[in-house]
Amino acid sequence: MTPRLEINLDALSHNTRQLVTRLAPLGIALTAVTKVTLGDPVIAQRLLDAGATALGDSRIDNIRRLRDQGINAPCVLLRSPAPSQVDDTVRYADISLNTEPEILMQLSRAAVAQGRQHKVILMAELGDLREGIMATDLCEVAAICRNLANLELIGIGTNLACFGGVRPALNNMDELSWLAREVEASLGCQLQIISGGNSANFDWLTAEARSDIDPARQCQLNRVNNLRLGEAIYLGCETLHRTPLDGLRQDAFTLVAEVIESKTKPSVPKGDIGLDAFGKIPVFESRGDIQRSILDLGRQDIPPDGLTPDADGLEILGASSDHLILNSQHQPLNVGDEVRFQLDYAALLMAMTSPFVSKVYV
Repeated sequence: MTPRLEINLDALSHNTRQLVTRLAPLGIALTAVTKVTLGDPVIAQRLLDAGATALGDSRIDNIRRLRDQGINAPCVLLRSPAPSQVDDTVRYADISLNTEPEILMQLSRAAVAQGRQHKVILMAELGDLREGIMATDLCEVAAICRNLANLELIGIGTNLACFGGVRPALNNMDELSWLAREVEASLGCQLQIISGGNSANFDWLTAEARSDIDPARQCQLNRVNNLRLGEAIYLGCETLHRTPLDGLRQDAFTLVAEVIESKTKPSVPKGDIGLDAFGKIPVFESRGDIQRSILDLGRQDIPPDGLTPDADGLEILGASSDHLILNSQHQPLNVGDEVRFQLDYAALLMAMTSPFVSKVYV
């Protein structure tokens, strides 16, 4: 069946174990992010068996899917709950990331009504300008959370290198640790979790582990004890440079599509060029006649620029909603041939989400 996404469970287990082993000496626990897998319970169980201490997902529907399939590990809602999802957040997630006092109050009411305790991590704004409480307001919001019934403030965190592309570095990680001490001093409590970010944090980890940094400084300043990792597990790379990480595998996911047409055709369309199906004016390079192969995959399933053919000599020319067009002049293809691709994170996200791409465990 094509198109299909082949999921190598052994590669995922390997990457998770390697990351857990790498983080443990630094006192950092791994929350495995499942959002790119649509909350797949088979994958989630592999990540837990390999040492992940919790699962994180930005969609409450994915967490519900994990619960319905018998996953009982701690689950973290990684996106601030919408007001309409507060009840489900308390019902299915053990922990949620939060920034708004109004949402905290609604979570408290829902937790009381359900007779549950709900844990909260407050997100601090450290420059990336996605979600986060300004540093000057964090202690005030923490006090509000601490005084709400059936809520337990267990930590603070931040998110970087996502919307604004701000790199995790010694300065902003030190600021997060400083904010943790400020909150603890103002409330007279000990925070359990200081969540420093995501798969973009490996440059910081390398710097933090350097021998020329005073060990006393690391002990005093670095309070980060949790990372929320997705891309490092699934693609075996960090996200600032998309560089493969030593010891990790990059073959956990392979997208396979089938050739449905293969013909010699001109390289440039004939006629007046207007807007294509996606509102763009396409540009073509004249190369004479070439072999053009069409695969049963399109933009409804994946962004074509997120794919890399496994075979040399194949070039992706573009895609419509349902067709992926290749230049196969230097790697002739026949109808029925299967073509294999590696994916970047965006392509993996869309392929996992598409109902038209079969998922196969290998």
